[in-house]
Amino acid sequence: MKVLLAVDGSKHTKKMLAYLEAHGQLLGGSPEYVVATVEAPVPARASRYVGKEIVDKYYHERAEAILHNRPYQTRALVGDAANELLKLADKEMIELIVMGSHGHGRVLTALIGSVAQKVLSRCKVPVLVVR
Repeated sequence: MKVLLAVDGSKHTKKMLAYLEAHGQLLGGSPEYVVATVEAPVPARASRYVGKEIVDKYYHERAEAILHNRPYQTRALVGDAANELLKLADKEMIELIVMGSHGHGRVLTALIGSVAQKVLSRCKVPVLVVR
């Protein structure tokens, strides 16, 4: 089974990973993990001011801080988190997406949206959200 783990370095990611470790039997034998982090794009004005090399270095350092050269496939993406995760799931033929939820509540989610909610509502494969 090919599983996409959406990580952002937060306590919610750590909780999701701990849950998977404690419940490894849920995914059967030996799942193939693809670990992805998505960084919001640097605003165009700032990007032009500091230059492409510095922006690329920023993205690389942010991804490294979260992914820590894990021993499985990793992807460092830039863009809208939900959209990028959904595109990656299609491209990589993912069978399950696992992600942590920040649990902001109904009001804040209604105002700014939730990555988990967007993925849940538009994904073609099962999604496991750990709170």
